[in-house]
Parts: sequence; C-alpha cells; structure tokens
Amino acid sequence: MLTRFQCLKALWGSVVLSAMLAAQAAEPPRNPHLSAAVYGVTHFDSSQSDAIPYAVPRGKFQVDLTQLKPILGGPQNNMTYASTTPGFMWSVSTDRVAYIDAREGRWEALADITLPGVVRRTPEQLQRLVAPKYTSIQQAAELIKGVLGPNPGGVMPTGVYALVDADNVVWANAGTWVNGIGLKDPANPAAGLEVKHRVDFSKVFEPDQLGEHKFLHLVGMNMTSDGHLVIGSTNAIAVMDRRMPGKTHRYSLPAGQFLTNSMATEGTHIYVATGSKMPRKPGLMMKLAWTGQSISDAEADGAWRAEYDGGDWPPAIKAGTGTGSTPTLMGFAPGEDRLVLITDGVNRMKLVAFWRDAIPADFKGLPNASSRRVASVLPITAGLPTDTAWVQSEQSVVVSGQGAFVVNNVVLHGHPDKIIDVFTLGPVNPVPKGVERVHWDSASRSLRSVWARGDVVSVSMVPIMSSASGVAYVNGFDPVQGWNVTGLDWNTGQTVFETQMGLGNEGNGAYAILQFLPDGDLLFNSVWGPYRVPLTRQHPAVKRLGAP
Repeated sequence: MLTRFQCLKALWGSVVLSAMLAAQAAEPPRNPHLSAAVYGVTHFDSSQSDAIPYAVPRGKFQVDLTQLKPILGGPQNNMTYASTTPGFMWSVSTDRVAYIDAREGRWEALADITLPGVVRRTPEQLQRLVAPKYTSIQQAAELIKGVLGPNPGGVMPTGVYALVDADNVVWANAGTWVNGIGLKDPANPAAGLEVKHRVDFSKVFEPDQLGEHKFLHLVGMNMTSDGHLVIGSTNAIAVMDRRMPGKTHRYSLPAGQFLTNSMATEGTHIYVATGSKMPRKPGLMMKLAWTGQSISDAEADGAWRAEYDGGDWPPAIKAGTGTGSTPTLMGFAPGEDRLVLITDGVNRMKLVAFWRDAIPADFKGLPNASSRRVASVLPITAGLPTDTAWVQSEQSVVVSGQGAFVVNNVVLHGHPDKIIDVFTLGPVNPVPKGVERVHWDSASRSLRSVWARGDVVSVSMVPIMSSASGVAYVNGFDPVQGWNVTGLDWNTGQTVFETQMGLGNEGNGAYAILQFLPDGDLLFNSVWGPYRVPLTRQHPAVKRLGAP
C-alpha cells in the first residue's frame, strides 16, 4: 500500500507533467517598488495577471473550516498581501489591516489595526454573518443589516484595492482617505501597527453624479515603475508620490464615463477601462502616461483611447454598464504580441484585445470595429445555451502567457445591495454558471476559444491560475456539497482539483480573490477573514478523497 507521502509524490509528478505540457509563460516584469513579485498588489502584480508561480497539488479534498481559524476581518477580505520580509503577510479587509506570521505553516495575526474612520466588527458580529442558514432574501437582508447597518453595501469599496510598497507599508483606502500603514517596530511586529501616512482624496477628487446619487468612491490602486501610487475614483485618476503623500496629480475621466475597477500599469503607463453612465453606450479603454509631471493622454507620450461596446445595468453581482474587468496585460516574452484585455459590457459579453503599444503597420483593422486599436473580439459563450440572457463577468481576465480565462458572474435576479446579493447567491438565489479558456493566436492575430464549460460555477471571487500546475481556479457553490474551490486543467478544461467546504457561509469568498501559498496551501479569503487550508500535510480539518 502506498504511503501518504508516496501518494503526494506521485500527485506532484502529475502537476509537473501538466506544467511541462502547458505553454511556457513569460512572467510580467517585477515592479521594484512593490513588496514582492507576487501578491504585492491586488490581482497579484502590476499587469493584473491573477497568475501565480506556485505549484498546487491536484485531487479532491474535504475541508472543515470550523476546525481552522481565520484572521478575523470583514465582511470583505479582498486579499492577503506579501510583506517585504519572506514568510510574513498583510491582510486587508473592509474594517482592518493585520500583519500575519505565515512561516512554516503558521497562520497567526501578530498585530492589527482598525482602518481609520471605519467601524470595526467584533468577533461576535462577524460570527453572526457566517453562522445563520440563509433561507430567503428578506431573512438574509434582516440578518446582514443587523450587523452592518441599513446599507450593508456601503462598506464597499473600503479595502478592496490595496498594495504593499517596497518600504513594507500597506496602502489601503477607507472612505475618501488613503492610508499608509506600517509596523511600529520592524524588528518586533508584535509591537503593533500605526498609520504612517493619511491623505484625504476628497480634496483631490470631486463627487460623481450617477442618477440621483452623488458620491465619491475610491475604486482602484496600483504602482508605477518609478514608485508613484496610482489611485482611481469613479470619475478621475490620480498619481501620488508615496514618499511625499499629498503631492498628487489628477486626470479627470471623460464626461459620461465612470470607473468601477482598478488599473493595470506597465512602466509609467496606466491602463484604465471606464463604462458609460448610460445603458448600451460605449465604454472607453484608455492608456494614459505618467510623465513625471502630469498624467497625459497625448499620443506623443504613448497614450491612446478606444471605444468598446456597453450593455444594460446587470441584475446581480456586477456593477455598471461597461466592463466588469480590471484591464489585464498580455505578452511579455520577446516576439510576443503586446495586448491589453478586458471583457466588454454587452449582456452576452465579448473578450476584447487591444494593441497596447504601436499598432502593427500591416494590421488593417477589424470590420465594424470602433478603432484600429482593437486587435481581436471574441464572443464568450462560457459553454451556455445561445438563449442565455446574461453572460457577464465582474472579474478581471486571468492571463498566463498567450492564454486567458474568463467567468460568468451574472444571474437573472439579485438584491440591489451588493453585500446582500453576494451573501445570498448560492444559499438562496441560483448561482451563475459558465467559464471559458481562450488563446491568442499570433499567426492569425485573433482570439480563439480553447474550451468552455457551462456546468462550472463561479459566484463572485476573482478566479486565478497556477502557471506551475497549469490549472485555473474558481470559487463555486453546490446545493448539496456547499461551497467549493474547483480547479480546471488549463489545456483541457478537465476538473483536476476540488475542495468541498460545506454549506456554511465561511466558504463564501464575497468578491475576494483566490490564493495559494508557495507550499501549495490554499489561502481562502472568507467573508470573515482569510484561512490557511493545509493541502500538502496532514491536518484534522482536511481529508483527501482522491481524484476529483
């Protein structure tokens, strides 16, 4: 009989084989002003790839999250970020920032701090969010409002987009403020955290008008290659010198457009995708240039803009009439086509690729395209019937090498409050289904579908992929087995990984991002804090069930 170690060794062999079969992907260049090459910023790197180099074991696992302890925070825990000190991580949620010891299998918060101006949820309150069985929209709304107040969705987008810089300072927004948080004593993390910088962006951005509502939301964050923070609001972009907080430069987005996602950066260029405030009107994909003195949209500085198709206001999960995606860059190896990808806003979305640098001289342009800048357009079916009313993503396009992966997050009915919506999809409302893997064919200069699966569920978490294992991962829900993380072979679409986490709400990631640690452990950003789920060593909370 094979020992557990022998089984794992054989399993890791299959992972290596799959990785060898997958196309070799050139990784995006590291931004030296971020804390690490991976997990320094939301969506993992400045290109927003959502791809990790860590190998993950294949197989089927049953996980009892009640036997594991999360790093408390929430109700949204968008990502756990890398510290500049290997083995340590930063957790950013909608109410706090924590510093985590993750060395050698540990998962312990050494210190935390409440985000300034934010109401901190007690452990009992967070427990009240995950403990109940949601049986109806009305019952769920009452329970959630009892913890978060009359406007649960108002906790967003605090902490959704953040980063850690090369000085080991976390930059996270709370309301209209951007906070730089660091260790009081770098040699002794247990001494606590402190707010080192605080900038009020209500003095930089003006409130936006959308229908009858006037508001100011910060919705994105990234870093340029010269170490400047890029901050997004619904109607403007700003660049700030992080060493001189408060010294900012603003660029107003075009009239009638608004931003709901973050931005990609490469060098000192910023990639921004906005949507129209009016249904079925075009959105804009823009490349802006940070010149060191201003944010430029001039062609002479390498900037450009191109329209893409918009759609209707979605009924669930997704916000806005434009793309639900943060722009993702593709193409980093010598000779590769250099593109930027988004999903568009039409109700049955298309994947759109734009030339991100000079348009090839011999490229004639696509028939009926809004701009010669559009390199390719591919209708996404996600494996669903042609009469499916909505195929739309609220998540960034996953990119590795010349491959891309997209998910459908929209169903026909949802709650207008996005937090109530995300808590009830699965337990109460039917779940969204459908994913698709796409490849850029450089010979034909076109996107083509590799495979699609209409049976795979991706509720609201950001999907990711492991380039080392050749697997894409989503967070889904099954009425019988409950919440899960499912892994699909990058080349074939076959299910090769699954963790069953039960019907408890702890298995809901609520707009967060999936992650794995360098040793292959699952880092699951639950609605009440991130868990470390040991997959490569024995633990009473995890049972290996064999092949998925």
